[in-house]
Amino acid sequence: MTTPDDLKYTAAHEWVRDEGDLRIRVGVTDYAQDQLGDIVYVELPEVGADVEAGDTLAEIESTKSVGEAYAPVRGTVVKVNDALNEAPELINSDPYGDGWIAVIALEGEFDPSGLLDAAGYRALIE
Repeated sequence: MTTPDDLKYTAAHEWVRDEGDLRIRVGVTDYAQDQLGDIVYVELPEVGADVEAGDTLAEIESTKSVGEAYAPVRGTVVKVNDALNEAPELINSDPYGDGWIAVIALEGEFDPSGLLDAAGYRALIE
């Protein structure tokens, strides 16, 4: 399983990429997609939705179960990955690339202090 060093992670298995301009991109980790199995449907958030850290951001349905992706920060959803509507399996095949879920505009500065670095996340899943 891959855990890119340039990302931050949540204990609930989301990854976070700082995109600059007070925006972050969010997806689920390789570990999470592996645990879910073959993903068949993703219910994406609405563009314009305000989210609090810990709120459900997306529901992810697989052949094994239904899981949730949580917002790692407070902000407003400004973009969603519409490609997941037609190809939800992108989360399985490319969780850190084409399988991203949403971009959130932050309410303030990006503060990664509550997130894990790659080494911390690897320790969590081992």
